[in-house]
Amino acid sequence: MTSFENALSFLDSVLGSAFYFPFALLGIGLFFTLYLGFPQIRYFKHAWSVLRGKHNEPDDPGDTTHFQALSTALSGTVGTGNIGGVALAIFLGGPAALFWMWATAFFGMTTKFVEVSVSHKYRRQDANGNMVGGPMHYMEYGLNMKWLAVFFAVATVISSFGSGNLPQANNMAAGLFTSFAIPTWVSGAVLAVLLGLVIVGGIRRIAVVAASLVPLMGILYALGALAVVASNIENVVPSFIAVFRDAFTGSAATGGFLGATFAYAFNRGVNRGLYSNEAGQGSAPIAHASARTKEPVAEGMVSILEPFIDTLVICTLTGMVILSSGVWTQKFDTPFAEFDTKILAGSYTDTNPEHVAQLFAHLDIVPPANDPVTAFSGEVPVVDGRVQSTGITIIHNRSIAEDVRVLTAGTFFSGTLTVTAGSITNAGISLEGRSLLHSVPLTAQAFQASFFGVFGEYVVTIGLVLFAFSTALAWSYYGDRAVTYLFGTQWVTLYRLAYVGGFFLATVADTSLVWLISAITVALMTLPNLLGIFLMRKEVKEMTTTYWRKTQGAIRQQDSHNA
Repeated sequence: MTSFENALSFLDSVLGSAFYFPFALLGIGLFFTLYLGFPQIRYFKHAWSVLRGKHNEPDDPGDTTHFQALSTALSGTVGTGNIGGVALAIFLGGPAALFWMWATAFFGMTTKFVEVSVSHKYRRQDANGNMVGGPMHYMEYGLNMKWLAVFFAVATVISSFGSGNLPQANNMAAGLFTSFAIPTWVSGAVLAVLLGLVIVGGIRRIAVVAASLVPLMGILYALGALAVVASNIENVVPSFIAVFRDAFTGSAATGGFLGATFAYAFNRGVNRGLYSNEAGQGSAPIAHASARTKEPVAEGMVSILEPFIDTLVICTLTGMVILSSGVWTQKFDTPFAEFDTKILAGSYTDTNPEHVAQLFAHLDIVPPANDPVTAFSGEVPVVDGRVQSTGITIIHNRSIAEDVRVLTAGTFFSGTLTVTAGSITNAGISLEGRSLLHSVPLTAQAFQASFFGVFGEYVVTIGLVLFAFSTALAWSYYGDRAVTYLFGTQWVTLYRLAYVGGFFLATVADTSLVWLISAITVALMTLPNLLGIFLMRKEVKEMTTTYWRKTQGAIRQQDSHNA
């Protein structure tokens, strides 16, 4: 398992966590924002009128309405990223990470407009008469780069598990177990069956379910989040100040939080922003390909609304809930995940500024060459679950763990732990104690720091189940469209069975490991799509100019007729 984790960490270091990735993502968004004249601002109002169907024609080809296509795409983005992903970004990068999530969303509104417009233009009908589209179609038929299209389609199939399947199932099961003590395998089995019943109906059934779930879950979650923010209203303004103050400097250590450099906050904020709204990843164009319209750019207009709703509204609410509650700097009793645990040589405390500075540097993206902080290797005596050695420090969730207990088969362990390169090698050993929280548990704790009290956890869990289930639905569709492109419709059933099986298995996987797999698969889709839309830039500009000129002419003609 350690070798597997190391391999995944290496892949992440050269893909999603590499220094170039956030610059590539934001750079493309910034380029198109300037190249197309700030379409996320100029066309924002028009996007709502298209969504309402004001510009539709009765004979427009497609399988779903604009609203159903938007709901399907939103169901793919409004998921664990909005509840757990924001919490993970703040946990890693502090308040500054939220600023870079906002930046990703603002420029992502343009990126999504571009990728949806150009993909919609090159959509096709499959053997069953359904509309299919996505970046693989513009890559093959617009760019004549079949190899890039195949690479993207394969990455989409992989990412359907890494983005839409594993994190959703894992977080749902963990939330239901924590809140209602439902065994993960039970919730996994029930939800997997429900998932299978919906996805077997294809895009029409998925779109109907998404159009019902997305507005409901968004409104309920927003109301709950606003109630929590109101409970901590005195901390809201200081929280916003911290977001902007730390944006270009990084976040300083406070409480149990050991700090994050600008580079770390920037990278993690952009990375989590992408996971949340998927702008540039190339997933949303697959959902929008089904929309009934003759105008590809019209559907691109609708997609502008996704990052706005997903990140600038819902993620901001989650971020304010966490920051205003203050729980992101506090330690809570929690089981220790093996992936998030490391044993260091030497005794460190977070009340010693020198220790904090050393650990701050050690936990950065690239630790210093002369890093004095080293992993411990050796034997550690334990009596009745308590570590007896004073020459080590246990790190969990990027914080100094306190009140650590060592267990085996649910009882306190006595004996000797063997530690190699910071990891315990004894079989059957687990740790628990006090440390920082991240992902869904952090958001749940923030909701409890309000008038909801202990019931705040249930609000988060119910929201999480709705969000994550709808995301899994959308991504099953993305995956089967990629499978159809690669192998034809005859392989879709096998893919759907594998998808449902993976959904069940993910309920018992390590949460941090699942997030790492997700980060890798997101980057695998994003990089070829960013290259593709940049190569299509002239065609996109021509399409946009032509559409806007025609639309404005039609509006003037209608006004003249009404007058």
